Amino acid sequence: MPKRIIFLAVIFCCVSLSPAQSAAPAQTEMDKDLFEASVSQLEEFYASHKYTVTQVVQWHLARIHRYNGVYRAVETVMEKEALARAAEEDAEGAASAHGALWGVPVVIKANTSIAGQVTTDGWAGYTIPGKELIAPRDATIVTKLRAAGAIILGHTNMPDFAASDTNRSSSYGRTGNAYDVRFSPGGSSGGTVTAVTSNMAVLGNGTDTGNSIRMPSATSAVIGVFPTRGLVSIAGIAPLDWLLDNTGPIARNVTDAAIALTVMAGEDTLDERTIGSSEKAQPGPYTQYLKEGSLKGKRFGIPAFILRGAGVPFQGVPSEVPDDTAAKQEEEQAEPLRPETRAAFMKAIEELRAQGATVVIDDSILPESFAKIASRVGTFPYVREGTEGFLKVFGPPQYHSAAEYAKAVGSQLPPTIVGDWPGTARRGEVTVRQALIESDPHAQANYFVPRKRVLDTYLETMDRLHLDGYVYPATQMPPPDETMPQNGQISGGPHSATSWVNMIGVPAVVVVGGFYPGGLPFGLEFSARPWHDGDLLGYAYAWEQATHHRHPPVLVESGLLPDAPFQKK
Repeated sequence: MPKRIIFLAVIFCCVSLSPAQSAAPAQTEMDKDLFEASVSQLEEFYASHKYTVTQVVQWHLARIHRYNGVYRAVETVMEKEALARAAEEDAEGAASAHGALWGVPVVIKANTSIAGQVTTDGWAGYTIPGKELIAPRDATIVTKLRAAGAIILGHTNMPDFAASDTNRSSSYGRTGNAYDVRFSPGGSSGGTVTAVTSNMAVLGNGTDTGNSIRMPSATSAVIGVFPTRGLVSIAGIAPLDWLLDNTGPIARNVTDAAIALTVMAGEDTLDERTIGSSEKAQPGPYTQYLKEGSLKGKRFGIPAFILRGAGVPFQGVPSEVPDDTAAKQEEEQAEPLRPETRAAFMKAIEELRAQGATVVIDDSILPESFAKIASRVGTFPYVREGTEGFLKVFGPPQYHSAAEYAKAVGSQLPPTIVGDWPGTARRGEVTVRQALIESDPHAQANYFVPRKRVLDTYLETMDRLHLDGYVYPATQMPPPDETMPQNGQISGGPHSATSWVNMIGVPAVVVVGGFYPGGLPFGLEFSARPWHDGDLLGYAYAWEQATHHRHPPVLVESGLLPDAPFQKK
């Protein structure tokens, strides 16, 4: 029997025989009520006793069983655990005191530790039988979500170590875009965005090292929040680059994202960048900032370097690398704004102006010189430190360091997360060595000084032009078709020009900016002052309520589309 027929037969069995699906009430009314249901709507259903938590969880699990074989969004389905927790909440009763996400089905990205589950981080090397990276405890945000009553349905697929702009992993394969499975959902939070936009879960978390919450959110008509770095703890999340990493909520509407951010935020002794955040940040709950019409009278600038496609190399270029080599890397990372994306962006700008906002277009607003300064925020020399710190606390009994992993498994961790195997990596003619940022004599020149220059420029421009924030396309192009070569090679995109946000840690949010003529979503991104996350969500909410651009995808269930690639587990 041909492999494709065997695969489709497996999908049919999953659709027909899933115990979760057979247990859920097969009612048209339930499908209508729960499709696109928000957190507040679920709360109303529970309060009125229309549905139990178990029924809601079963409904979402049934959608995973029905569609996951095609879209590959959820790598690990925690069905038994989710139903057990749902039963406990039903026993407690909706009238009892409970958290803001009580009975809300959520998904967690596969690099985020869930106690007792394998933290695959998208990499097959963490799934070797007997040597799996089984989390000894929950990540801080998972602890917070559980405490708020959220029901965790599973881990979502992601590319190896979150190091890709698309969503192919060695541990689970390729995730497809829910609006057309042939196209990329973006990476590295592509599994979460596909699950959320497909109504497999109400919301989930993403992680973002260079664009990985915001860019995939843009491809899939969902809200992606990059909080001020330090507002939300990243403890328990396997790092790609701990100096750039962040985590935040992904949801179908701004209100749900604001509720989730309120739950996730807070100081954590395991993440020193969160210490003191309660004194600096706008206080929660973040729903208090959501007001219609709040864009009226606001001023936003458009970063000139994004429109021109200037490149900022991922992880920057350390200070010891000569300027000519740095310039070459900047040129290689340049990504022109595609005409169709420029057209979608300009249409969104007109909508923004129609809401009473002023949009300033000026060559002096974050010009190419800003991108050059940002390119010198060099974080690669310190990636190993982040990996070692994660494994020390969240590694399995067999290994709590890179050296112990090599001893237990018989092979090294890849250079992506530890630097090169001998402890070095090359940038042109220069060998960049791994170091501890706390003791490295080059740390000021590599990281602290250029980071301060970039942030100062960002804020000085806001002050000079009296800006409330910036607005720009979340990606430089539409989602690419992954069934055919792009520019002569397999697609590695879509790509964005937003990694500078990670370098300075300012808050950003992606909203549904509209749709391309072919039917794929376009994402619009706003950024604001540090610790003004509430104001930023207010802008996003006002945009959402004025435009109502989102519409859900129409999923396929009879098998893969004719030319869609599939990578078997």
